[in-house]
Amino acid sequence: MHTELMNMDESQLNDLRTLTEHYDEYNRINPRALQSQAVKLGLRNSDGSGVVAGITRICNVHGYIMNEGEKVGVEGELTYRGIPVQDIINGCIAEDRYSFEETAFLLLQGYLPNRHQTKIFYDILSECHQLPENFTEDIIMKVASPNIMNMLARSVLALYTYDPNPEDTSLDNVMRQSMELLARMPAIMAAAYQVKRRIYDGKSMYLHNPKAEYSTAQNILRMLRSNKTFAEEEAKLLDLCLTLHSEHGGGNNSTFAVRVLSSSKTDTYSAISAGIGSLKGPRHGGANYKVIEQLEYLKGNIRDWKDDDEIREYLRKVLRKEAGDRSGLIYGMGHAVYTLSDPRQKLLKENALKLAEGTDFYDEFMLLDAIERLSPDLLREKWNSDRPVCANIDLYSGLVYRMLRIPDELHTAIFATARTAGWCAHRLEELNTCNKIIRPAYRPTFTQQEYRPLMERD
Repeated sequence: MHTELMNMDESQLNDLRTLTEHYDEYNRINPRALQSQAVKLGLRNSDGSGVVAGITRICNVHGYIMNEGEKVGVEGELTYRGIPVQDIINGCIAEDRYSFEETAFLLLQGYLPNRHQTKIFYDILSECHQLPENFTEDIIMKVASPNIMNMLARSVLALYTYDPNPEDTSLDNVMRQSMELLARMPAIMAAAYQVKRRIYDGKSMYLHNPKAEYSTAQNILRMLRSNKTFAEEEAKLLDLCLTLHSEHGGGNNSTFAVRVLSSSKTDTYSAISAGIGSLKGPRHGGANYKVIEQLEYLKGNIRDWKDDDEIREYLRKVLRKEAGDRSGLIYGMGHAVYTLSDPRQKLLKENALKLAEGTDFYDEFMLLDAIERLSPDLLREKWNSDRPVCANIDLYSGLVYRMLRIPDELHTAIFATARTAGWCAHRLEELNTCNKIIRPAYRPTFTQQEYRPLMERD
């Protein structure tokens, strides 16, 4: 179908506007009604903490303590299956190993693999790297999209058709599906990007097969680059990003979406595609793309990148919705849980700085550092509050991907590729331990209407 046939003309748009002109009258919810009913918007308590919707043995995101009913900030901690994430990363660095695959095993199974189990896990992933026969041609190339995340979600849904047993929600079957998705996501992402380049950017398309003996990080760089080459330090930095993005608790928006769908006993592909759709949003994973957009605004409007006063004044304009994308937000600052620090951001910044030093990216890195230093006071000034606020992982991840020559439109897709491990771990936990459909309540606030025959409505 031609695109122009799918779009409304001006006359149709005007007709649509006549249908929606009374929307606010019938649909607006009075904020006072929300307060009177003690509604917890966003499933958040009044102090910003999340409503407890379940328990998990997969991950803990710790950023504050409650002291006599008051929320007190502490240094952030991220723990996978009881192990601090920095211990996993530092342990693999000390042994010169990639950490993402080991982390995925830990999240899915609950324990660290021994050498024999590690080999089995790697071998299974290697066998599943390749996409089903003609999948790229039939699913990805024939219906391109300008947004890689949409192509990723559609492709995951399409894998249902290629699965000989897609509906079985038993432990063994969902574990198989999880490992296949984990292995195939990089190839889907790379192919989707190449097709997007050709269709929407008018550039050459090159499709490289993954290499069986490569790690996930190595294969991503191999498949994205025309010459298939990369430095080992680049692959190790990308591996760090994948590990840090692989999981972040059951309450984050995309993981909760996966758990909501899984609680209905739907198939794996439907549940994971829901996670991708959630992660795409700029209030979630899409924030790393917004940070890069924000960086470009700063670069284009600040004459001296080393002048804190000039940077501070521009950020004030951002908060007043006079600059940037006019949202009033400083992207990369603040988090729903972390208060004093985001452990992921600290690890990523430390390792990214090593790659940035001595390159053209160093000045941009320091511009982000200025945002991190100056924003907390500006935000507290805006809020008229002394509450703590810290940089989150999104502040630096976009620039790290640029340093790795990963195109901007793939930043959130890389996030999704990594988070597949966490999504699948939570799906398994939801299916095998919870066994109750998630169904929160919404209180109705409408006024009664009488049904009137059609002829009496004019």
